[in-house]
Amino acid sequence: MEKPISWILVVLGAALILLEILLGAVSGFDFLLIGSAVLAGGVVGLLTGQYVIGLVIAGVLSVLYVAFGRRSLRARLKRPGIPSNTDALLGQEVLVIEKTGCDHAGLVRHEGDEWRALLDDQECPGAPPIPAGRRVRVRRIDGVTVFVVPLAGDDTAKEA
Repeated sequence: MEKPISWILVVLGAALILLEILLGAVSGFDFLLIGSAVLAGGVVGLLTGQYVIGLVIAGVLSVLYVAFGRRSLRARLKRPGIPSNTDALLGQEVLVIEKTGCDHAGLVRHEGDEWRALLDDQECPGAPPIPAGRRVRVRRIDGVTVFVVPLAGDDTAKEA
């Protein structure tokens, strides 16, 4: 009975590592490191012939990672002060390529990327739609929608 439990640990650890690879590190490497701990426990269980030793090692390594290593790893992975693509878009001038208004979503283009756009709530109600070719400024972003405000006196249609 000792070998099958150790093999279960090996397979479970390998499955967690594979899951991390498939998810693309979206879990912050948690599956990878816990999977490695479980895999190591399984290997030790197989080498010693004692599945209890393997279970204890897998458990201790996993708890140590969660209690101490996870916070440290997350702090190293986090990059404060470096804006994401959406953060960098805030305040930028963009080109309206499809008419947008308060109740009608259109499209804007910035550096070749197209975004779903609505006129910002502070400009509504009663504001006319912004036609294609006008330049606007991104005020805020919610999900995949940018909320824009018109630029005063800019009717140019130059590419953003």
